[in-house]
Amino acid sequence: MSAFGFSDEDLQRYSRQMLLPEVGGAGQRRLAEGRVAIVGAGGLGSPSALYLAAAGVGRITVIDSDEVDLSNLQRQVLHAAADVGRPKADSARDRMAAINAGVRVEALKARVEPANARELLAGHDVVLEGSDNFETKFAVNDACVALGIPVVHGGVLRFTGQVFTTIPGKSACYRCVFEEPPAPGSIPSCAVAGVIGPVPGVIGCFQAAEAVKLLVGCGEPLAGRILEVDLLAGSVRTIGVRPRRGCPACATAPGVSLA
Repeated sequence: MSAFGFSDEDLQRYSRQMLLPEVGGAGQRRLAEGRVAIVGAGGLGSPSALYLAAAGVGRITVIDSDEVDLSNLQRQVLHAAADVGRPKADSARDRMAAINAGVRVEALKARVEPANARELLAGHDVVLEGSDNFETKFAVNDACVALGIPVVHGGVLRFTGQVFTTIPGKSACYRCVFEEPPAPGSIPSCAVAGVIGPVPGVIGCFQAAEAVKLLVGCGEPLAGRILEVDLLAGSVRTIGVRPRRGCPACATAPGVSLA
């Protein structure tokens, strides 16, 4: 065993990231002790789940109420043709276990809603939000802000995607930026407007990287910044955002400096 309690197999598995001065043995131990919730095992949750399992995050909860559909396979790389009809959470758990059996994965076939969000997300160190509906996005945001859990938001449509991180008490939350869910039908979903597969792949990878940084305690999270990616134009930009005075979610996070 190493000084940080890793076996020889662990040291070999994680050697490339432990070589990084920002990670090392101490950072790898923080990953092993970390607990991350992934809301949505779809296009965004797929790369996030794969890379967090591969990185050695000790406990990962995958929450999704849907079953695998053939139309998912164009972008949801967690799942295979043989998984069609299975709960996405179960399919995700099995794929993650195949990558790294040392990671504990809890699969929950559930939809995150305002009534259950706090119960489902409590106890996690970081939450990755990759759902495809605004009710869940706002429910995750409000629960995480109230619980003091950093949350990494992701969204995609057509050739574009966005990602930003909320650190409760320190940076703007999802409701600071978007205030209220849009009227039903006012913003098309991927099922209506479409999405190219690599877009959620890129954004989901950014979300995984944010989770690793938050767990290890390195780098600069995308807190107070929205990163926008346009793969059709081949462009990336960041937009600064600030906490909004009167935000009902941030009112539950004492110490935040409202604009």
